[in-house]
Amino acid sequence: MFAKLARTGFVIAALGISGCTNSSVEDFAPQYANKQLPEKILASMRAKSMNRNSPVMARIFKEEGVLEIWKQKTNGRYDIVATYPICKWSGKLGPKYTEGDRQAPEGFYTVRPSQMNPKSNYHLSFNIGFPNAYDRANGRTGANLMVHGACSSSGCYSMTDPQIEEIYAFGRDAFQGGQTEFQIQAFPFRMTAANMARYRNDPNYEFWKMLKVGYDNFEITKVPPKVDVCEKRYVFNQIPANGETFNPTGACPASTQPDSLKVAYSSYQKSYDSAFASASKMSVPAKPTIAGLKEANIVADWSKRRARGERVPIEPPSLNADGTISETQRMGRIDSPAGRKMAALDAEKAAKKKAEEEKAAAIAAAKAAKEAEKAQKLAAKEAAKHPAAQDMAAAPAPADAAAPENATQTASGEPDGAVSKLKKRLLGMFGG
Repeated sequence: MFAKLARTGFVIAALGISGCTNSSVEDFAPQYANKQLPEKILASMRAKSMNRNSPVMARIFKEEGVLEIWKQKTNGRYDIVATYPICKWSGKLGPKYTEGDRQAPEGFYTVRPSQMNPKSNYHLSFNIGFPNAYDRANGRTGANLMVHGACSSSGCYSMTDPQIEEIYAFGRDAFQGGQTEFQIQAFPFRMTAANMARYRNDPNYEFWKMLKVGYDNFEITKVPPKVDVCEKRYVFNQIPANGETFNPTGACPASTQPDSLKVAYSSYQKSYDSAFASASKMSVPAKPTIAGLKEANIVADWSKRRARGERVPIEPPSLNADGTISETQRMGRIDSPAGRKMAALDAEKAAKKKAEEEKAAAIAAAKAAKEAEKAQKLAAKEAAKHPAAQDMAAAPAPADAAAPENATQTASGEPDGAVSKLKKRLLGMFGG
């Protein structure tokens, strides 16, 4: 049954360069775009019954920070062939909502030959295809979301240059084998019962439950699921009846699944439900996640101001559970033509403001001096009109004719009254 699914289109296709032959790649692409896979990987592929040019797919897990390459075996199923630690990805757990929110996308994406870029500014790259039909149906925006080298990310999945050379080679070889596209499955974490239980109260939980259906389909079949969108949601491995098609924003058409897949999924779900119930009793910390469109818009505004060269907090702001916004205290400006231009404009504005303040201070000082001089002249003029008053004001104040008796002191500091009493006592003793 699973081989039949692969033959009817559930098999993904591979990476490549649209319209390019081996000669054109060698003539125009950098040599590292033609680098061959290491012998160790080729030996592993042979041991797992994989051909060098067979189809590939990729899985990404943000929380673990890994990118997996899976390759089709001769029996039609896929097996993992390589795992790479992601050098950098930006944002938090959760989907990408809007241009500038710095979120690395989550969901099911398709890479076609035209999305490959051997001459990337980031060594090598391929565009993952955001926004896809689901993103567009839900009004999500953004562009140029890639897997690339250079270990630098503002919404992409960035690898080291040696890593991207191997990842690119997997796709290039599969394309040369005749494939036309390949699937990327990007998840916040491995969608196990334990991890889903950890995030059961997260605002992104319903979105992740939807992704989990596709995750489970792959875990059961080991064949990349057929992905469609209707009623603004993902549907997996559904075959529409009577030749109908899936409309991303319209009602889902009547559809069917192979009975064997439905039975396998039902059994898988029962085991999951039991494990989820047990995991829900445990308390395991979760990692930060994006708080929906509101936080995405806050970060997008920060990105716009930063792109204009304004001074903004070094790190993007975060929306707290209570609705407050957290920002780092350290401010900075992006080192770019826009940033340098904005810095020059700010310096010019500051210099102009300082000059204006200095000019205003000089004018105020001059005005105050003029007022003081005017007051001095007026006082002199008034004094000239009244010379007697001027003499009186200049004469020393007369000394008191007689100080009160009880206020005078002797040379020894005794009061006059004490001296008189002593004098009278002496006179009385000598008959004076």
